[in-house]
Amino acid sequence: MKILILAGGSGKRLWPVSRQNNPKQLKALIGSQTLLQATYQRLKPAFKNAEIFFSTNSQQLPLIKKEFQGKLKKINAIVEPVKKGTAAAIGLSCLSFFKNNPKEIVATVNSDHYVKNRAEYLRVLQAAEQVVKKYPGHLVLIGLKPTYPETGYGYIKLGKKFAQAGKDKIFTIDSFKEKPDAKIAARYFNSGRYLWNPAYFVFRVDTMLDLFKKHLPDQYAVLMKIKNNPGKLESEFKKIVKISIDYGIMERAKKMLCLPASFDWVDVGHWRTIHDVLAPKPADNVLSGNNLVLDSKGSLIYNFSNKLVAAIGIENLIIIETGDALLVCPKNRAQDVKKIVEELERRKMNKYL
Repeated sequence: MKILILAGGSGKRLWPVSRQNNPKQLKALIGSQTLLQATYQRLKPAFKNAEIFFSTNSQQLPLIKKEFQGKLKKINAIVEPVKKGTAAAIGLSCLSFFKNNPKEIVATVNSDHYVKNRAEYLRVLQAAEQVVKKYPGHLVLIGLKPTYPETGYGYIKLGKKFAQAGKDKIFTIDSFKEKPDAKIAARYFNSGRYLWNPAYFVFRVDTMLDLFKKHLPDQYAVLMKIKNNPGKLESEFKKIVKISIDYGIMERAKKMLCLPASFDWVDVGHWRTIHDVLAPKPADNVLSGNNLVLDSKGSLIYNFSNKLVAAIGIENLIIIETGDALLVCPKNRAQDVKKIVEELERRKMNKYL
């Protein structure tokens, strides 16, 4: 099985640290390793270097090479000329794997996740591979049992039990649910039929390309032109209409299975998640850099500049200082940081992007 690390995102919700030319996966936001380094190290015990691939774009490839300089002799990268969404990234990667083995099994993992129980994480990936081997026409999704009613994640609603694979029960998928409000999230959590969707997909490349042909025919046509004439990669790839793999394929495919898992997992998608991971208690502060904080609680203050950041009497705030930008927002509005980036784009304030 090949592991495909999706490492081409921009991380808008982690602005102002995550920027277009230096995105979040290349930042050490939790611990001493960058998120991308931590992802790679997490996979190494079970997979050889030749089995781990990076899906990225031409803009970010030099940054990834620099990240692993001296650590890896060769970077296995599948490179998009421009960013066109996760469907295009996975489709292009499938073309690359198809050349060597049309029946290759691939597992996609994200470069910005935090996983505590590494052994179980690796066991589940390998278990999903075995399910795909037995049912090659199906896509297998790993779903995570919720530990609380989270409103910031998408959910998988389980269908009927489909099979038993060792100690793992395999289910059909009834439907996908978008990020719910607090009331609906509580209902999902209490029902026991809903799992968090961390976007871990395991599949055979010929099966995935067949789904592109059926559900994204325009993208498939472009991919086939590139397959038949690799020299047209740059000119043809630009024609793809951007769409995520979730909307383009997963919500339309019929033959999908879910393997429920229970390893500790966090999508490091915004600043509040970093506080949740690092704070021993919700009321504790998480501080980094040159800070002086008095009579405050539940806040995340990251200072990446030479300035002193001083705070007194604050509660449940996010304060991020980078030298050229300062972010201040309530912790419960962490998801909305993306709106600031979108407004900067609208105003063409490119120096802050």
